Amino acid sequence: MSYFEKRKKKKTLYFAMLIVILVFSRLIPHPPNFTPIISVAIMCGIIFETLLISLIVLIGSMLISDLIIGLHSGMIHIYICLIFISCLFFKFSTKINYKNLIFFSFLGSIIFFLYSNFIVWLNSGLYSQDLKGILKCYTLAIPFFSNTLVSTIFYSYLTFIAINYIKKDFNLVISKQSKL
Repeated sequence: MSYFEKRKKKKTLYFAMLIVILVFSRLIPHPPNFTPIISVAIMCGIIFETLLISLIVLIGSMLISDLIIGLHSGMIHIYICLIFISCLFFKFSTKINYKNLIFFSFLGSIIFFLYSNFIVWLNSGLYSQDLKGILKCYTLAIPFFSNTLVSTIFYSYLTFIAINYIKKDFNLVISKQSKL
């Protein structure tokens, strides 16, 4: 087996392992919204060579776990939000480093919080369709935001550390700022 075939096989194995990890992270018992999904969307530009591969891994993981957990009417909106976060942060992947990763994690969590709860307010029928209703929706969602934020920060740093550890196998192009 040639060097390039071995490298391609190793990359495929890493991507398959990441899909399995993402699927299991949604299936195992965990606090609400405490998964690595948003952190992988933020880190996709560092993890994957192309945006298409990152979207396939991310949305594929979500779809597999949703098929197991159960399909729901809000799935498409969650996927759209994750695609948006991936596209946004893919463009900034060379800017990600240990210092600003907390900011990027906060921004990704805020985007997810604002979008997903707007969709809940708009489509659920649980809230009045006025300012009072949307404020109530966002207010009641705050406890979930803390889990989203903490998990995104935690998993983003964990992912970043892992990437720096195995970057030779991935053949990643990480900016000078991103190095240990």
